[in-house]
Amino acid sequence: MKATYHKHILNFKQPSGTSRGVLKTKETWFIIITSEGKRGVGECGILRGLSVDDRPDYQAQLKYTCENITKGLAFLLAKNIEFPSIQIGLEMAFRSFKTEDDFDLFPSKFTKNEATISINGLIWMGTEAFMKQQIQDKIEAGFKCIKLKIGAIDFETELSLLKGIRKHFSESDIELRVDANGAFNPDTALDKLKRLSDFKLHSIEQPIKQHQFEAMANLCEKSTLPIALDEELIGVFTTDKKIELLQTIKPQYIILKPSFIGGFSGTDEWITLAEKQDINWWITSALESNVGLSAIAQYTYLKQNKMPQGLGTGSLFTNNFQSPLQVKNGTLQYTNKNWNFNL
Repeated sequence: MKATYHKHILNFKQPSGTSRGVLKTKETWFIIITSEGKRGVGECGILRGLSVDDRPDYQAQLKYTCENITKGLAFLLAKNIEFPSIQIGLEMAFRSFKTEDDFDLFPSKFTKNEATISINGLIWMGTEAFMKQQIQDKIEAGFKCIKLKIGAIDFETELSLLKGIRKHFSESDIELRVDANGAFNPDTALDKLKRLSDFKLHSIEQPIKQHQFEAMANLCEKSTLPIALDEELIGVFTTDKKIELLQTIKPQYIILKPSFIGGFSGTDEWITLAEKQDINWWITSALESNVGLSAIAQYTYLKQNKMPQGLGTGSLFTNNFQSPLQVKNGTLQYTNKNWNFNL
């Protein structure tokens, strides 16, 4: 058995705005396992500037991992505890290697095109006109859940956008989620959450920056708008630390990005710990190519979480790999189209 690693740059169709800046490209890496004519493909979905494993030694770690591929998955997962994007790449590659189809990693009714996954429609930050157009497009495309990135433009303008949606669509028509990506100041966050709650929102993701346990716990306790932790989970490696975080902050939701939190095994642990404390959750992709997105979607379907998931990012890139994934009527579907994976 041999393994190689390969870099691939994904190009956004149009610059995508977040509170941390505008994204034009997305770097990703692939681990390819080969032996006696068989192949296994895994994507290491790192996001520079956010992933905990955005480190100078990332490529060296990939090299070490591939050079030691014969030592097996368990050994390599332990050696990559601080490199969650490599962990999920390994999990995918080993699972892919053992299947007849390189990309049918978690066979189910979803991969047979007999079931779909409800997803949210993602609205990127930008000018008021740009965001309005995105919202209209998502509603016309049949989405029943819309997630807006907020925190980069004027807050009053963002409230106006939400007011505009609610003027035409009640909470039973459209579920609204917002994601601040840590943009709010802890001193003024509670007031902003109170104003946002007027629009009957489902939840807000990461209102303040991570690692402010006391401030976040205070918001979760006092806010009438449910809070979902996202970036807060990044870099929390041990079970004890995960338990401490959940027990201290007591969020209403956690958002699970497998590429950021230790792959499928890491996601399994977060789900188990959250459910013990009656904390709800949903799963989100992290701008992976269709290879990683497909694996995460297949895994997500098996969890049978009926909430809309955050898996609608496959159409953002001009040079994504052709795959069976298709977004239709606010759902992610796995059609019978063929894969076209060429590096």
